[in-house]
Amino acid sequence: MSTVSISPKDVMKLRDRTGLGMGECKSALVEANGDIEAAEKIIREKMKGKMDARTDRAAGEGCIAVAISNGKAAIVEIRSETDFTSRNEEFRAMATTVSKLALGHNAGSITADKAMVDAVDVVRLKSGENLSFARGTVLQGGSFAFYVHHDAKLGVLLQYTKADGAEDLAADVGTGICQHIAAAVPTPAAIDSAGLDAAVVAAKRAEAIAEAQASGKPAQIAEKMAEGKMRKYFEEVTLLGQPYVRDDKMQVGQIIPKGITLVKFVRLRLGQD
Repeated sequence: MSTVSISPKDVMKLRDRTGLGMGECKSALVEANGDIEAAEKIIREKMKGKMDARTDRAAGEGCIAVAISNGKAAIVEIRSETDFTSRNEEFRAMATTVSKLALGHNAGSITADKAMVDAVDVVRLKSGENLSFARGTVLQGGSFAFYVHHDAKLGVLLQYTKADGAEDLAADVGTGICQHIAAAVPTPAAIDSAGLDAAVVAAKRAEAIAEAQASGKPAQIAEKMAEGKMRKYFEEVTLLGQPYVRDDKMQVGQIIPKGITLVKFVRLRLGQD
């Protein structure tokens, strides 16, 4: 029986891909008759049970990644057990790869497909940690701006449209709006009042009317008092109404150029709903 010759170079290549020891990589190559791709598949299958056993370990670290291409944008969260791993270049590169793969999905919240899971598993195998795709959203149509905080634990993706003949949203303005969404307290609940939960708005309005009526003021004045309270509420919780974090003398709505309409935003903070 002939024996396949396994070169040290191939063993090292497989070791770089999987993070396993030289002996395990050589054995897998022998089993795969020297085929590196097949050897990696063998290792993954053998290690699958061990990797899946890690899923009960807390994964409180990770990063946010964004990808934009051809009228679509994706924002994803990838989780890890340790900050050491989440700051690793290979982990960050994998998160970027997963965000690009997410662009193949339809608009809306997404779950990981096989290609995305495989990309995570490559780093999961090497790190020995419980790594996973946590969540992701795809937006489609119009244009996009985004911001990812320097630690990659907070990210914002903004979708907007531009009227015919209007100037595009300047990159700095788009980034600034995303930074506002990331930093504002309270976090904006919607772009404008039309996007707020109707039941919540109705309850707030009823409360404002009741308070105004209880003041003993004439009905006409009480109604104006209630409307004033609602205007203040909308300014507090909507993106367009909030004071801009870079210049609180202006509302966010005042920095948006004519012809630009904000459509939707997605804000992801690591580990938070």
